[in-house]
Amino acid sequence: MTRPPSRPGWSACSARPREFKASMFAADETLSAARRRLGAALAAAGKESAALEARILLEAATGLDALALLTRGEDRLGDAAGVLERFAARRLAGEPVNRITGTTNFFGLDLLVAPDVLDPRGDTEILVETALELLTRKGVANPRILDLGVGSGAILCALLDALPDGFGVGVDFSADACACARTNLARCGLESRGKVIRGDWTAALSGRFDLVVSNPPYISHAEIAELDCEVRNHDPLLALDGGPDGLAPYRLLAGELGRLLRPGGLACFEIGWRQADDVSALFRGAGFGRVSRRRDHGGRERVIAVETD
Repeated sequence: MTRPPSRPGWSACSARPREFKASMFAADETLSAARRRLGAALAAAGKESAALEARILLEAATGLDALALLTRGEDRLGDAAGVLERFAARRLAGEPVNRITGTTNFFGLDLLVAPDVLDPRGDTEILVETALELLTRKGVANPRILDLGVGSGAILCALLDALPDGFGVGVDFSADACACARTNLARCGLESRGKVIRGDWTAALSGRFDLVVSNPPYISHAEIAELDCEVRNHDPLLALDGGPDGLAPYRLLAGELGRLLRPGGLACFEIGWRQADDVSALFRGAGFGRVSRRRDHGGRERVIAVETD
């Protein structure tokens, strides 16, 4: 998934601010007051989405949804005070919200976020959007889908949920990722149409597919140390490190794609925002003439699409 760049002079993993007390929340405090004070503490710590994060953490601590928090704002925290306090401390110490709650929303699906598995991020949704658009344009029925480096299964789940006649295979070298992807397929009711294989990229594959997707590791060795520490300290290195120049997975995929795609098939790959020229050149050099680019919702080139005749 998208790996945010570092921010010079600023750390998302800063220590908790001085005004954060050891006993920040009390059982008799109202939900509304706790939400306001948590939002203020997060804002003071430099969290850009402080109000949203406060709401999400309060929802997770209390088990209430957003509407209930609004309509029951004068209810007391009760036993949730201690849980919220622990969540607040973890967030202020730099742990991402999704890892605290253990879930995330990706393409409208409620997915598990597991330790040692890449946290799905919103910018990756453009990969799903691009794949669905191109499949629709081609009029592909009953598509067979391959997700290389399946991770949490977010991309595969989103595609299968949108394509009720599709069948997908996810491959990942990480046993933790494979387990997480299987759990998310089951969580979304997709386990009968999605299978997960533990393997080293394409080594265990012999069939052909209508669609190949991948969000491979694409951070260069030198850039790993410069990543925002919320990424560097919490996402697995296996899902980040793309080799000396960040292009190692694309070289492998460019060489293997020809035997994986059916005639008329297509592939979509997430890329780093400065990699479009290099990745496009790799696939053109491998004999693919129809290579296009898509930008994410922030305007950065995020996806390379490869189509075959």
